[in-house]
Amino acid sequence: MSTRNRSSRTEGGDSAVKDGKRRRGNSGPIAFFVSLFIVAVGAIQLVSTFNTYAADLAHLNSLKRQEAALIAQKQELENDISRWDDKNYVAAQARERLGFVFPGETAVRVQNPQSVTGVDTDTTSDDDTGKDSSKQLPWYSELSYAFKKADEPLPQVQTDKQSGATADDAQNQQDSVSGDTSAKDQQ
Repeated sequence: MSTRNRSSRTEGGDSAVKDGKRRRGNSGPIAFFVSLFIVAVGAIQLVSTFNTYAADLAHLNSLKRQEAALIAQKQELENDISRWDDKNYVAAQARERLGFVFPGETAVRVQNPQSVTGVDTDTTSDDDTGKDSSKQLPWYSELSYAFKKADEPLPQVQTDKQSGATADDAQNQQDSVSGDTSAKDQQ
């Protein structure tokens, strides 16, 4: 009995060992892919963390540069404010900006400073503005002209079916009226 039990046990045990090897052999690729998946997820998390860190660091650096620029601008503005406490600076600004003169001085305003200095003060080209600056009216004349034109009633366009006038003719007539307005603006 003992030999039979041993032989049956070893035969049965061998089959269990063989089945265990098969099971472990079959579970090897599954475990490999599960561990590969875990490593991939970990790598993605790590890359995402470093990306966030780099973005935050760049944002922090830009905020530091912006802070430095604002501090410099604040210092410049404080210097400008402190300059206005000086009476000589205020007098110079009044002379330059407003054309003030001291009693006994004579103010001279040159009409064409480029003829005196030889430097053209008008840096804008005629191509940029589309209009010749010598033909423009002063702003107050343009404003009064605009008020006058706004108060005038628009010419009424009548379409007559018998004469054959159409909406296109009315539009052409309005365009010619607005063309007259733009011609007056240029003068």
